[in-house]
Amino acid sequence: MRLDSPPRVTRFCEPGARKHPTNAGPLRTRIRYPRPVGLLACPFCREMFEEGEAKTCPVCGMALTKFEKLPVSLDAVHDDGGVPLAPEHEPLPWAYLGRGRGVMVAFAALGVVLFFLPWVRLTLPYVDSKSGFELSHQRIGWLWASFVGWTVLIPTVFSRRTIAALRGARVAAAFLSAIPAVAATILLSKPPRGGLVPVRFTWDWPIYAVLALSLTAIAVATRLGGRVDDIKVARGTSRGENLH
Repeated sequence: MRLDSPPRVTRFCEPGARKHPTNAGPLRTRIRYPRPVGLLACPFCREMFEEGEAKTCPVCGMALTKFEKLPVSLDAVHDDGGVPLAPEHEPLPWAYLGRGRGVMVAFAALGVVLFFLPWVRLTLPYVDSKSGFELSHQRIGWLWASFVGWTVLIPTVFSRRTIAALRGARVAAAFLSAIPAVAATILLSKPPRGGLVPVRFTWDWPIYAVLALSLTAIAVATRLGGRVDDIKVARGTSRGENLH
């Protein structure tokens, strides 16, 4: 017998039992995982059930919904300590128009309309009228900045759905509101001049309306979101409270 050879294992089996090889290799076992089980939950109390266990909640009587399709509950939105969100971080409805949100969107929409109205009326060498769109498209390309400023302002303000987000968008809203005023001021102070052919024209009221609307929008943008110490909540108010 060699000293370096593996030991031989002898197994004693009962008569009639199946014999196993003496030098058995590594054992191979199959691991079977349980089949995934779909979960249903009550939209109100969030009680969970397995698929096929029930169709309605026995407590609330509401139809069960797939767990992954339910929105995040209020308990999950709150932090680990159970403290609810501050009033300025509570989500606002999509159609909320207060705290300057609706006013800024209306100003931007009105600015887009004014961009397509006549800005200048020509009397020489021919009689015609040109809108902001026509001036941008035909001769003065940088006037497109006015149109871009109004159109970008709409989603910038409308996408903010909390008071804190509205207040955080003040600088961006004021900057976008100022672009049409800058464009109109440059156009009024340095109007285009004709070459060999003399040009006579008069400014129409929409360009002055763009200037006035832009300045008003800047003033509203600086107060977008309102005061953080005066927020109406479901119960009571935050007036006079120090919110952190």
